[in-house]
Amino acid sequence: MGDRLRVMSANLWWGRADPDALLATLRHLEIDAIGCQELGFEQAEAIAEVLPHGLLAPSAGADGTGIALRSPAAFESVAMPYRDLRVARLAPADWPGLPGPLELASVHVAAPHIRPYGVGPLRRRAQMRALERYLRERPAERRVLVGDFNATPVWPVYRRMASHLTDAAVAVAQTEGRAPRPTWGPWAGSPRLLRIDHAFVGGLAPVAFRTVPIPGSDHDAIVIELSLSL
Repeated sequence: MGDRLRVMSANLWWGRADPDALLATLRHLEIDAIGCQELGFEQAEAIAEVLPHGLLAPSAGADGTGIALRSPAAFESVAMPYRDLRVARLAPADWPGLPGPLELASVHVAAPHIRPYGVGPLRRRAQMRALERYLRERPAERRVLVGDFNATPVWPVYRRMASHLTDAAVAVAQTEGRAPRPTWGPWAGSPRLLRIDHAFVGGLAPVAFRTVPIPGSDHDAIVIELSLSL
């Protein structure tokens, strides 16, 4: 790891993403930590091969979530409406190079179009109230919040998170003179049309950000590289 931490967030589309391709990507990119949404059982097994420390709760449907790391951490599942927040707290004793404790959290916000129609917005509002309450009541000097927010930057969900933390994709894109790349398309392998997967950071400097195709998923993964230098 050295003075950098490399974190991935990936929506695995109801467990349809190719587990072998996911495993190869984790190894090739030397990922230190991952937050997962729509995690299936085969994907969980693949992730655990390279990131053995974690809190993975796979599902046969869209509710599988989890977080996994290369080295030990303290893990917590924070109760929230609809889907819980998965949290890992990294300590310098287990992560050489860390200047102090670091919190990594992964979230999957309810989509607005969940059937029956009208339920999605109610779940989103309840999730966001719980998430903002958590951020206020559990401050962290260094925090990384990743996930599928089911919200582009014009949506209130995104704007509320951006009022608390820095959008790493925007921060890196501005230094590179480009726009952040979209992450979602209507089917696996389709052009990516919307940017709904995000990484928000506080107390850390994002130095690189990229999107990575995951065969079999309708989302590209996002990978953020963080400087740990004081």
